[in-house]
Amino acid sequence: MKPGGPSFAVAFGGGGARGLAHIHVIEALDDLGIRPVALAGSSIGAIMGAGVASGMTGREIHDFCRSVLSRRTEVAGRMWRARPGSMAEALAGGLRFSQFSIERILDAFLPPDIPKDFEDLGIPLQVTATDYYGHHLAVLDTGDLRSAIAASAAIPAVFRPVVRDGRLLIDGGIYNPVPFDLLHAKADIVIGIDVVGAPQDDGRNRPNSIELMFGATQLMMQSITAAKLKMTRPDILLRPPVSNFRALDFLKIDAVLAQTASIKEETKRAVDAAWRSKEKAL
Repeated sequence: MKPGGPSFAVAFGGGGARGLAHIHVIEALDDLGIRPVALAGSSIGAIMGAGVASGMTGREIHDFCRSVLSRRTEVAGRMWRARPGSMAEALAGGLRFSQFSIERILDAFLPPDIPKDFEDLGIPLQVTATDYYGHHLAVLDTGDLRSAIAASAAIPAVFRPVVRDGRLLIDGGIYNPVPFDLLHAKADIVIGIDVVGAPQDDGRNRPNSIELMFGATQLMMQSITAAKLKMTRPDILLRPPVSNFRALDFLKIDAVLAQTASIKEETKRAVDAAWRSKEKAL
């Protein structure tokens, strides 16, 4: 892309392991020489957004994710380091099934390039979370970055909620799965990346209760995004083919990246078309 063109902002959507497809979009923007001027992210999208805002390239994010997630022993070791530090911590809030501390897990898995505070990022980042008792979207963009990312990724029934500034916060995807609306007026071209996916009939027996819970959440988030798109749209909306994967399929990183590789060239074509459209309008 030639210099002096329009500015770009990117909204990275939530979707658990399906969000590994964001890597292809980041690499495509790198190939085009595009450095976003603003970012927003929900859940896994908040993690990816923090990586970009920290100055990591798509290749660096790609290599880091593969170095960790493609090796079961590496994942097991990091999960061991994320275990509760004491029995008191393990029982904090009561003994509950599958209520892991997302903050401890992120401490074990986040790349060292990601700083502790929003103010140390090279690109402004907005992270979404859901204020459980406040009944509204929480947009976090100052102070402690790690707790904001943890709150955004705190999937109910899997991770414990995060307490930040006196508020009980859970997964940002509950209220805003693809937060492109936060970026309007922040750049000439806004890109939204939807990696929610939808439940797929794989011909097996009926889904179990856990699969139904995650699938119902996907349908809810798709409904929210559809309603938003009726009111406002990003200049570019990307939807990688991620529906064959579940939210916690992180160990399937090779399959996720292989199946979604086409989104890289799709991103380049969409950016080129949007760029030409903006130039004609000027």
